[in-house]
Amino acid sequence: MAAERLTGLDTSFLHMERAGAHMHVASTIIFEGPAPSHEEFRNHIASRLHLVPRFRQKLRFVPFDQGRPVWVDDPHLNLDYHVRQSALPAPGSEEQLRNLAARIFSQQLDRSKPLWELWLVEGLADNRFAIVGKSHHALVDGVSGVDITTVLFDLDAEPEGGSNSPPPWLARPEPTDMKLLGDAVKERLTSPKEIVRGFRAALRGPRQVLHGIGATSKMIGAGMSAPESVFNVDIGPHRRFAITQTDLGQLKLVKDKHGGTVNDVILAIVAGGIGRYLRARGHDTEGLELRAMVPVSVRADEEHGALGNRITAMMAPLPVWAEDPVERLRVVTAEMGDLKSSGQAVGAEILTKITDFAPPTIASQAARLQPAQRFFNLVVTNVPGPQFPLYVLGRKMESIFPMVPLARRQALCIGIMSYNGQVNFGLIGDYDAMADLDSFALDLEAATAEMIATAPKKQKKAAKKKLAAVSSNGAGAVVAEPSS
Repeated sequence: MAAERLTGLDTSFLHMERAGAHMHVASTIIFEGPAPSHEEFRNHIASRLHLVPRFRQKLRFVPFDQGRPVWVDDPHLNLDYHVRQSALPAPGSEEQLRNLAARIFSQQLDRSKPLWELWLVEGLADNRFAIVGKSHHALVDGVSGVDITTVLFDLDAEPEGGSNSPPPWLARPEPTDMKLLGDAVKERLTSPKEIVRGFRAALRGPRQVLHGIGATSKMIGAGMSAPESVFNVDIGPHRRFAITQTDLGQLKLVKDKHGGTVNDVILAIVAGGIGRYLRARGHDTEGLELRAMVPVSVRADEEHGALGNRITAMMAPLPVWAEDPVERLRVVTAEMGDLKSSGQAVGAEILTKITDFAPPTIASQAARLQPAQRFFNLVVTNVPGPQFPLYVLGRKMESIFPMVPLARRQALCIGIMSYNGQVNFGLIGDYDAMADLDSFALDLEAATAEMIATAPKKQKKAAKKKLAAVSSNGAGAVVAEPSS
């Protein structure tokens, strides 16, 4: 049985990785109740590993870079290495947790081992604890990462019955170098046929595909470079982490009032927060529209639970010039509608699939090339998470905050994940370039409150009776109306 080969997109995340830009994703998850012991947590993870077999596998590179890497079983898998433990000093504040998570996120994963870590963090105030999970982007995209979370955790407070002993597992023998080379040569010979087969499948909807490729090519070829900004500077390997949170129901009220989608509302809030941040530092935002790269999942229903990346991207407008929240939302909604109708994401998906058949040496060089143009200023991801509570060993998950990697000359990245009626923002900044990341979090909170205030008062009161608000102080504060 041949080892599973990484896709061209998965491989590109390995090629793009460098000392100042690690390509792993992570999340900081807060739970109610006392922390389990390290042994209890480790055994729990061990009992679920058969549900995510990729967590037992490591990378194996093809000799002489003659093919994309493959996943092979790691016969020396040591869960004590991957499942780690830490503790916050008293008083165990959320600021201390964020600082610890930022340090964990700043450390590169070891490519000689399975590309993931889970950190159990004890000592969070108010009888809480946290888990910081980290996986390489070659292993998961945002959506498949949510699937893993759902598998590892429980759907109710009572732990599943039965034994926690993991089922027997025997690592498959690693392929030899000759086997890897032979399989790579065989794939090279079949690549032209696969390309033709892919285009035939694409031609089931030729107008949509050609229109999409045209839109993507136009963006790349017509000089649509993003403007200069304070976020596009050289970065180092160290990171800062800030969080903020709001209520999904409140954002839906805004959508219902003004039109568009919840994603449009979130992008308008991000643009508002950036505008506040820039103006407070003396930057002129008149006529300024930044651009965000927004990953779009193209994962089919039957692919849920499979790892790897099934994503493409759209270049979304951020009209930071618009100080009025309603006007800002209308601009975002209109421009996002134009992008969707242009088929830009469809075209990018087709072009991405072609990279599966590019010679590895060429793909590697292309991934490392420094583009003459910058097509976006920052990445903004919005991943729909489970809209029901999750538990680990009987402890309820309170909230989850995504952590997304920075690319070259990208000092700020914003990850958004919804969970159980919440919308959680995880902000990652370069340690030096974004030394005031907490201030940006406050600007984002102010933009959120400003946007929520445009929703109908009658509907807001109804929402307040239904949803309990949470309060906190400083960066990481929850933006929600107080309960009445």
